[in-house]
Amino acid sequence: MYSIVEIKGVKSKYRCGYCGCGMGKVSFGMWAHAMTVQDYQDLVDRGWRRSGKYVYKPIMEETCCPQYTIRCHALSFQPSKTHKKNLKKMSKFLSKGEMPTECDGEPMDSVCEEGRPREAPKACSSDVQEPVDAVAPEKEAAPQPAQPDTPQQAPKPEAPIRGPPAMPKPGVGADPSRPPCRKAKDLRKERRQLKEQQRQQEGGASSAGSAPACAPPTQSRTLEDLIAESLPEDAKHRLEVKLVPVSFEDPQFMATFDQSAALYARYQTAVHGDAPSECGESEFRRFLCDSPLEEETAPDGPEAGYGSFHQQYWLDGRIVAVGVIDVLPTCVSSVYLYYHPDCAALSLGTYSALREIAFTRQLQGQSPKLCYYYLGFYIHSCPKMRYKGQYRPSDLLCPETYAWVPIEQCVPRLESAAYARFNQDIDAVDERFLKDLDRVLVLHRRAVMPYAAYARKRRGPSDEREVEQYARLVGQACAERMLLYRA
Repeated sequence: MYSIVEIKGVKSKYRCGYCGCGMGKVSFGMWAHAMTVQDYQDLVDRGWRRSGKYVYKPIMEETCCPQYTIRCHALSFQPSKTHKKNLKKMSKFLSKGEMPTECDGEPMDSVCEEGRPREAPKACSSDVQEPVDAVAPEKEAAPQPAQPDTPQQAPKPEAPIRGPPAMPKPGVGADPSRPPCRKAKDLRKERRQLKEQQRQQEGGASSAGSAPACAPPTQSRTLEDLIAESLPEDAKHRLEVKLVPVSFEDPQFMATFDQSAALYARYQTAVHGDAPSECGESEFRRFLCDSPLEEETAPDGPEAGYGSFHQQYWLDGRIVAVGVIDVLPTCVSSVYLYYHPDCAALSLGTYSALREIAFTRQLQGQSPKLCYYYLGFYIHSCPKMRYKGQYRPSDLLCPETYAWVPIEQCVPRLESAAYARFNQDIDAVDERFLKDLDRVLVLHRRAVMPYAAYARKRRGPSDEREVEQYARLVGQACAERMLLYRA
């Protein structure tokens, strides 16, 4: 099987969805008629992303807000306090039916910025949509959605408005015979230290006699433990996550297509303010169902195979969210998330990312090489987009050598300039740089040939410059494997 791509060229001077600059975005795009998962994996590892079948790469030295590919080491990931809070919030909702009154989770934008946003931050989004093979910037977040139908706690009545407090009567000040007030956290810390000292003393006293059985050391709960936290038998809600291949030949995908498309339309109109005509079935198909990736299987691959999938979140028998992902040879790549507006307070952007990290770890047990979770682009120049760096340990892709560098080493450089080279080895270069243009594979008149043979047959103006730019951006290895369609 070959990947077949068609150059769309440089898209420049269009509105940026992060800084709002009307003429700042620059990217190179191509249309993928078909693509193998290995070719797409290699492209992602050179800074490319897909939106439907449109595959694009920001021109990092020229674009106003450089977008760096970011990956999380799924096996070493440890949830932060914010992540644990999000999982507890979901568990509380499922067990008691208490819907949070406000969304306090991290935003989750679309990892394919040229498509629509996942949960676009207000300060870093635009409201322009462009044609399919052009670049569609991020969209502005809509006003807060209506209150959910799900049962929730009644809000506490507002306190009556009172005038300014009366001034205290003059006195003699603090009582010098009483100890000064102390903060509660200091008292708790002191009690913990006292208990620890008593435990050590008791352990030392018993060491002279028969040694008591030692209690096992407390281990922090894993991400899987937090997600699979047992619910009571009388839990108010039931949540189930189903993995469905994106294929119009798959019975389960087709059985849920109408419900999924309706949810997408409701999400786009309520959260992003789209007109119904902008998020109909054809747009849903193009953006989230059409994928250049064909389903592939391998002896050492995951049981479900490689390709594009929808992770459907079923709450009490209906779909309330869908996470679109690509399963590739070494990673799970997040593409998009849409959800029911009534569930916005559950911070499903963060929750789905944690579920996708856990899913990556599950797949690694079936395919040892599959151990990374790709969150798309990290944009340090937009503060609202820095949350992706909190899924650690994580790396950013050097835009010049395409080497992975820990994010801790990259951030200081990004504080000084929006565009930065991360690889500190000044002699390091792109190991897959274009070496021989003549060996680039071309599909011309249904015949596969190297570019050298195609150039000899071609009549009219030379297209060498365009093909050279394409080959330089995809790298020599991909240029020799993929078929570049030339009319």
